[in-house]
Amino acid sequence: MNQDKPLVIPVFIPHSGCPHQCVFCNQTLITHQKNNLPDAAAIVSTIEEYLSYRGQRKWVELAFFGGNFLGLSPAMVTCFLDSVMPYIENKKIDGIRFSTRPDTIDSQNLDLIDPYPVSAVELGVQSMIDAVLTASNRGHTAKDTINAIDLLKKRGHKVGVQLMVGLPGDGEVSLLKSTQQIVDLNPDFARIYPLLVLSGSPLAVKYKKGDYTPLCLDQSIVLVKQMMAIFNRADIPVIRLGLQASDMMSDETQVLAGPWHPAFGHLVFSQMLYDAVIRQLETGQDILNSNHLFLRVHPCAESRLRGDKNENLERLSRLFPKIKFIIVKDNDLAITQVKVDKAKGQGKRI
Repeated sequence: MNQDKPLVIPVFIPHSGCPHQCVFCNQTLITHQKNNLPDAAAIVSTIEEYLSYRGQRKWVELAFFGGNFLGLSPAMVTCFLDSVMPYIENKKIDGIRFSTRPDTIDSQNLDLIDPYPVSAVELGVQSMIDAVLTASNRGHTAKDTINAIDLLKKRGHKVGVQLMVGLPGDGEVSLLKSTQQIVDLNPDFARIYPLLVLSGSPLAVKYKKGDYTPLCLDQSIVLVKQMMAIFNRADIPVIRLGLQASDMMSDETQVLAGPWHPAFGHLVFSQMLYDAVIRQLETGQDILNSNHLFLRVHPCAESRLRGDKNENLERLSRLFPKIKFIIVKDNDLAITQVKVDKAKGQGKRI
């Protein structure tokens, strides 16, 4: 168990506080909850269950996921936050985080949460292109996101952003422009989700009529790795790529179309490492004269370098059949790095 990784206790409030349904949304399906709001007893039960998994982890957060937290009534917001406070006071939980719409961030709502130990606020930004937001029935604008991040930072809150890939009316140029605009606002972290066509969503109707064409898996990987490059240049961590795997995601009656893969993030990171190797090979022509090359990578990133079912290594072998590639684990490298050189070392020959 990684003691540095926090324990996150999830409490789902699907659709609750949302003024309308976004074109892509079916939160009940994603979270497996039919009842929109848990009661205090359900929250306590969830907390107690997850605290039993804490082990030696040093930090515990309770997260209200789904829905639109600050779109709930002030009484409901304080009721939910108050239900967590005994665990805060007993030092069993260290912080509270929640996701909300950008247009719910105002001085009144921030005054409401000020007395509570809110460790992070995640904004469902999705895009910074107003035409894309309109086509997605988001009901807010890019200006709302700009104002929200400004207000949250002035109050000292850690800010996360959630972006989507494949929204109606979006394309590569607008997506990357949107990503850069988000990075310029300097959020603390991000999540990126490829859009899936979920049963019961308004988008499902458009898809069945032929009015929406989802991205394929390869297209989404190409786009997301470009987004990742923008975030990486700004040193803003992307903490999640793709929805979490579940039985529902492999059910074709529930997920009708879209770039679903249970290890989507792994595919993106693998492609990024492969690209990094190719760049080094293309810019260092002298090393192509070698009959063997070492691929140095952090031990935790070896599987990423290998790719899904060793796909990356097989591609390298086909492109450069005269070269033997040898993987060397190097703790001095970041998990996002790979270094190609001719230096000798112990590794795994392929």
